[in-house]
Amino acid sequence: MYRVPRGTMDVLPADQPYWRHVLETAERLCRLYGYQRLDTPLFEDASLFQRSVGAGTDIVEKETYNFQDRSGELLTLRPEGTAPVCRAYLEHGMHALPQPIKLYYIAPCFRYERPQAGRYRQFYQWGYEAIGSMDPALDAEVVEIAWRLYQLLGITDLVVLLNSIGDPQCRPAYLKALVAYYSAHRGSLCRDCGVRLEKNPLRLLDCKEPQDQPLIQGAPRAVDYLCPECRGHHAQVEHYLALLGVPYQMEHRLVRGLDYYTKTVFEVVPRDGGSQNAIGAGGRYDGLIEELGGRPTPGIGFAAGIDRIILNLKRQGLTLRDGSRPQVYVAYLGDRAKDAALRLTAELRAEGLNTLLAFGDRSLRAQLRHANSTGAPYSLILGEDEVQAGEALLRRMEDGEQERVPLTHVAARLSQAVASQPGP
Repeated sequence: MYRVPRGTMDVLPADQPYWRHVLETAERLCRLYGYQRLDTPLFEDASLFQRSVGAGTDIVEKETYNFQDRSGELLTLRPEGTAPVCRAYLEHGMHALPQPIKLYYIAPCFRYERPQAGRYRQFYQWGYEAIGSMDPALDAEVVEIAWRLYQLLGITDLVVLLNSIGDPQCRPAYLKALVAYYSAHRGSLCRDCGVRLEKNPLRLLDCKEPQDQPLIQGAPRAVDYLCPECRGHHAQVEHYLALLGVPYQMEHRLVRGLDYYTKTVFEVVPRDGGSQNAIGAGGRYDGLIEELGGRPTPGIGFAAGIDRIILNLKRQGLTLRDGSRPQVYVAYLGDRAKDAALRLTAELRAEGLNTLLAFGDRSLRAQLRHANSTGAPYSLILGEDEVQAGEALLRRMEDGEQERVPLTHVAARLSQAVASQPGP
């Protein structure tokens, strides 16, 4: 028997209401803040991610899916959404438009990771990017959008973790202090951190191995090495978050896992789950556009795994009614009644009613048993007598109560009945 590849999943009909709930809420929220949708290709030139994400990161070194096409060009399946958005910003001359440019995306991404709950090799990401402004008020707005999403979805008991990791002016002094601190503990580092110490010291704070957590707790703090400009920016971000009423707490270990981040970084995590269980994260990337060949252009964004959001919705016991559930089931008995049932089904669907028609010429009892299993609150029954009289028998499945309705009035009567049904 064939099965889905390891680290992937089928989104079954029972889960579709959760996906619709998340995606419709996210898109509505993005439009509310002036963001427009952008869709980029599933794969990009491999060098795009090497330059943006960082050649020394775990994503590029261990997790990307790379392949050569028939022309020999090296391509990479999209591991994250920010770099492709910035590539599109440059390629299509968006710098000439009024800034900041606000874009959002909903896209599958691919990383070769160890599969676990809420972490897949093919995962779906919702993200938004605001490119072209250094204003710390924009940082606060980006955090606010993320916070509002989880409020609207009904996910509670979350916290925003906030940090500033400086910029190219002040970060070298911090990295020097970080390397000095870790060098004194070189013998106790995990194998990956031994490599990070030489190639990418900031990633030391992003290690998830239990043996390295005490070292991370005692490591130097980035905020203690900020230059005056970065310190002022961070203070303004905190000021605006307070004005917006967005709760947060400083997390000095927070660095994020990609090389392009500067200044503000943040994550949204369950209050009792820690940063390893983040359900969304983002930050500034003021040097990324320039790294990709553009002129210096500030930017900030956020991304969340839709799969992980849905996992948290289910953990909190949120149930959603499937909007595709049939509202009426049409049963019939006899050839003339089947013809009338086909016409009536088409009329009901034209009126916007989710309608199922029985197939297979089963007995009326078998059809009604099937109607009950679909969850349809109403059924319509047509027999030879009903066709002759120009009527249909409308049955409420909950209690079996029935009434005769003229065929010309069925759509209006059902619309009225369905409207009186309780919501999700």
